[in-house]
Amino acid sequence: MEYLYGMYLVKTPWWLRAIYPSLVWKLPAREKVIYLSFDDGPHETATPFVLDLLKGYDAKASFFCIGKNVRMYPAIYQRILDEGHTVGNHTEHHINGWKNTDAVYFSEIYQAAEVIGSTLFRPPYGRIKRSQIRKMPDVPPYPFSPKGITGRYQIIMWDVLSGDFDLQLSPEACCSNVIRHTAPGSIVVFHDSTKAWDRMSYALPGVLEYFTAKGYRFEAIR
Repeated sequence: MEYLYGMYLVKTPWWLRAIYPSLVWKLPAREKVIYLSFDDGPHETATPFVLDLLKGYDAKASFFCIGKNVRMYPAIYQRILDEGHTVGNHTEHHINGWKNTDAVYFSEIYQAAEVIGSTLFRPPYGRIKRSQIRKMPDVPPYPFSPKGITGRYQIIMWDVLSGDFDLQLSPEACCSNVIRHTAPGSIVVFHDSTKAWDRMSYALPGVLEYFTAKGYRFEAIR
């Protein structure tokens, strides 16, 4: 069963995955593995908090970064990489694909690619046009993006949305959203941002503790 808060679904329904089958919504349910992901960083407070917490659980995750934030906090971005996590492109300024032309949207992706070396891409707000999916470009070659990163962008969506960005949601409900709907292979979205801080900083420790006790591992999307 899908649960709706405001204008978003906590659990991605089967019919949405069927409409957009080329997008990655979850990963094969091999063993007890969960894929945590964090959008909108790096952030000066939230991202180090997340990294410290993940390290304590020997957990890996994926960080979908905004280009302008990488430029603002390069040392935090480098720490993400140094500690074995993966990164993804989340555009330069967190723009909405539905509200922008393909040319503007791809320009934002290319601009972020100058500092984010990855073939993973997540559309801000999860909003991307069919034309943008169809024409999704390759990662621009060096020197227009970091050396050694080549290939076509893979669009990574999610199976479970924590709702940590929802100012009307309690921290307890945010934690419950993830615990109730996550299963092996789930891609779970949190945000390392000011807006999400109150809910994420409460929910993430609870999620890590709960699933670790049940024998789950946390891996990065690659």
